[in-house]
Amino acid sequence: MELRLDSGQRERIEAVGRRIAEAGGRALYVGGFARDHLLGRSPKDVDVEVYGLSLDRLETLLAEFGRVRLVGRRFGVLRLDGLEVEWSVPRRDSLGRRPRIEIDPRMSFRDASRRRDLTMNALLMDVQTLEVIDPWNGRRDMADRILRTPDEERFVEDPLRFFRVMQFVARFEMQPDELLDRTCRRMDISGVSKERIEEEFNKLWLEATRPSLGLAWLASVGRLGEVFPELLPMKDTPQDPDWHPEGDVWTHTLQVVDAAAALRTGDRPRDLMLLWSALFHDAGKPGTTVEVEGRIRSPEHDEAGAEIARLALERCLGSRTVLEGTVKLVVEHMKPQQFYQNESGAKAFKRLALKLSPEADLELLAALALADCRGTNPRGGPPLENDSRMVDWFRHSARESRVEKQPEKPVLLGRHLLDVLEPGPEMGRVLEAAYRIQIEEGITRRDELRSRALAECGIELDN
Repeated sequence: MELRLDSGQRERIEAVGRRIAEAGGRALYVGGFARDHLLGRSPKDVDVEVYGLSLDRLETLLAEFGRVRLVGRRFGVLRLDGLEVEWSVPRRDSLGRRPRIEIDPRMSFRDASRRRDLTMNALLMDVQTLEVIDPWNGRRDMADRILRTPDEERFVEDPLRFFRVMQFVARFEMQPDELLDRTCRRMDISGVSKERIEEEFNKLWLEATRPSLGLAWLASVGRLGEVFPELLPMKDTPQDPDWHPEGDVWTHTLQVVDAAAALRTGDRPRDLMLLWSALFHDAGKPGTTVEVEGRIRSPEHDEAGAEIARLALERCLGSRTVLEGTVKLVVEHMKPQQFYQNESGAKAFKRLALKLSPEADLELLAALALADCRGTNPRGGPPLENDSRMVDWFRHSARESRVEKQPEKPVLLGRHLLDVLEPGPEMGRVLEAAYRIQIEEGITRRDELRSRALAECGIELDN
């Protein structure tokens, strides 16, 4: 199997590898590189571990190929300019919050790879021959679709690994073995920073075909309540079977996030908003669901869900754009269905586009609505793949209104008022009134908007 690397990058790595071999060392791809190669995936990161040479000797050899930067001498990690590769020497980490780092180029492959989180990430592969070295039977675990750790004690030392298991379950569609599940049930995850949790969820949302597998695993090991306690009541919240034959709100939500994953476009912020809003779009149902004349209803669950989404995402998101866009999508997620039923016109679409901006837009809301429709598979498991007449109508109407990607631009701007008003709150009120009149009444003549807005705000012009 040919390496999935840029040919220029591969040739430079191989050249460095030959020089290392000439000096008596051996260069091996480590981490996720060998795993991704065996799975036929393009590697995200390239890490090379060099055995048989001291860190100083490795630095000297790398300098023959360009400027060397020391990423972390304590960890024995170097980088070579122009090559996106981290070069390191095997190290041994003591247990504890302040581990003692011992760099040892003569370590065995098994000892060196013991600190890896999972056996499939403990594989090594020779840079020149592509021989795979497998000290912990990672290849067998990959074939059996099992996640297993080489060392339980070391695994729990880094609580981030809990979240890595979550996204690995979904990305690779593998299941932890019994020992790893038990370990993840009991390990302390309270100290993981918001930024690192966000990073692992980003991988779940952007790389997994079925993100629901990671979420379902969180629930299965009893930790969903620690990560998102807001989602726990979904399991016990029924839905009207005519609208939701798939079952309770949690079952529906898992299908919706998978349906949303199939609608990703590759635009990172938009894809994240779509997946987060898919997760929280019905978070308000547990607190609003009632039975009325034998039918299950959840009035105003959209607004309740938006409040829940904001509180939950404040704990794990650093991106304000993604957070605000997600909240807006959640609070408006029922609008496509409502607009379709009411045969709403251009004014309604223009108002809605303005509410969603600047983070989200009607195209993204339509994608969420389609995922919501597809998350109703009565047979369980994967979501439906059908189109929706309602969503098609909504998209067409948004395009007809020319606001599918952004709100209508205001006709009256501040510069058009400078002859009568100074910039400030009063001018802001006039501009807001003018834009509302433009949207509500379809007026686009600047002079008429100006006079109407000034009059509405009680500003008289001197004759």
